[in-house]
Amino acid sequence: MKKYRETLAEERRILFDRFKFVDGALKVVGVGSVGTRCFVALFLAAPDDPLLLQIKEACPSVLERYAGGARVAHNGQRIVVGQRLMQSASDIFLGWSKGLEGRDFYVRQLRDMKVAPAVETATPRVMRTLAALCGMALARAHDKAGDAAMIAGYLGSIDHFDEAIGDYAVAYADQVERDYATFVKAVRSGRLKSDLSPSRLATALQ
Repeated sequence: MKKYRETLAEERRILFDRFKFVDGALKVVGVGSVGTRCFVALFLAAPDDPLLLQIKEACPSVLERYAGGARVAHNGQRIVVGQRLMQSASDIFLGWSKGLEGRDFYVRQLRDMKVAPAVETATPRVMRTLAALCGMALARAHDKAGDAAMIAGYLGSIDHFDEAIGDYAVAYADQVERDYATFVKAVRSGRLKSDLSPSRLATALQ
């Protein structure tokens, strides 16, 4: 944790120093993290003022073998720097450290900040809004992390890339419609079970 503290900005170290380590535990990871180590650490500034940190093992990027050059010095640092670069506002306690056995880790607050919209009952207007928000978030990340001049120069003045993206988007939309038609048919026939009530299900499948 001392190594992790050094990766925080000075003003965040002041906040972190208010907390004292109380206990730690091994955490059972999800499907995407199988085979990696993950820990949860409990800190307290007061009996009713807890801080839970998640310490996740940082493995080499799957793109590393194709990127060329030397391996990064610390995979936890690679992940943290990437998140800070792409996100408009990152976790204030996002940092990295190295384990006793030399494994790389990154640290963040343990709190579920993910949003899971109920797409199965969303109206077309809500879905369009959700798609727009996702596009804006993705565009902002590319805008912060990418070199616009270099990308534009690489693509050149011809419209091959534009046409390819357009063709892909149309083909993807057609595939989604086919998949959804198959899904609706399976639900209506009873082959695929649904947790929704019959009335809500009928509304969702309209």
